[in-house]
Amino acid sequence: MSLAPSVAVSRATFNPLPLTIGLFCLLWSFAFVAGKIGVTYCPPLILLTARFSLAGILILGISALRRDSWSLSWRDTSVFALLGVANNALYLGLGYTGLQTVSAGLGGLIVSANPVFTAILAALFLGEQFTWRKVTGLLLGIIGVGFIVWHRMSVGTDSLHGILFTLASLASIVAGTVLFKLLAPKGSLWIGNGVQNLVAGVVLLPFAFTLSDVGDVVPNARLLGAFAFLTLGGSILAYLLWFHLLKVCGATAASAYHFLMPPLGVLFAWMVLGEHVEIRDLMGIVPVALGIYLVTRPAAAGAAISR
Repeated sequence: MSLAPSVAVSRATFNPLPLTIGLFCLLWSFAFVAGKIGVTYCPPLILLTARFSLAGILILGISALRRDSWSLSWRDTSVFALLGVANNALYLGLGYTGLQTVSAGLGGLIVSANPVFTAILAALFLGEQFTWRKVTGLLLGIIGVGFIVWHRMSVGTDSLHGILFTLASLASIVAGTVLFKLLAPKGSLWIGNGVQNLVAGVVLLPFAFTLSDVGDVVPNARLLGAFAFLTLGGSILAYLLWFHLLKVCGATAASAYHFLMPPLGVLFAWMVLGEHVEIRDLMGIVPVALGIYLVTRPAAAGAAISR
């Protein structure tokens, strides 16, 4: 009986946010590697159409089996549908097209510039405070990511065509991030993610079978494994964690964790795909890590005070 108060205190003081952030970063960064494997054996638009459609069916199907109440209004449903176009169909459709001629490491590096543009738009449209600490942190993140990108570009193994598609992908995820905070949909994030995925699958379907050939699909264990991870770990779990972080941390702070993607993406690409990595690639990690600390520290402090 005497242990009960201490157990209650330990539960009350447990903060799941670091675990959530860590899991999100691992899933999101490894998705670039899984995506690179996937587009090697399957046209990107067909891969994404199948991924989004299956994820949406699984999420909404599980909700129906559990008899979850539909907690989304027509407005909220429309917002999640719009996010499905920006965050899924455009972001990953353009990104996976780029991955055909861009390394997984560089693809992750370019998309990791998300915090810079998100912070600027969040200050303009969301009223998020743009302090000197955030400015310094974002600049350090730019320096670190830019250093790694410059070195990777100097190797000359990535095409300009693929880089342009990846830059367009970056613009889409920035727009989706700001739209989520600006429109602030209410209701279940779980059901909202199901709507988002299903709409993305429907939107991409005509493009997939018009611009791609099913005969180009090469079924094998690597493709199956990549598809399973992208559907369950990427479309379902990672996006659920992402929406949660946006609500808890704010658009700027949550997006700052994308600065972790370059070192993690390069590491996973080296471990799984054997992509070339040099010490100069890893030198960019130091300013990136410091930048994340500076950008996210105010949000963390505010959360602690509110508790």
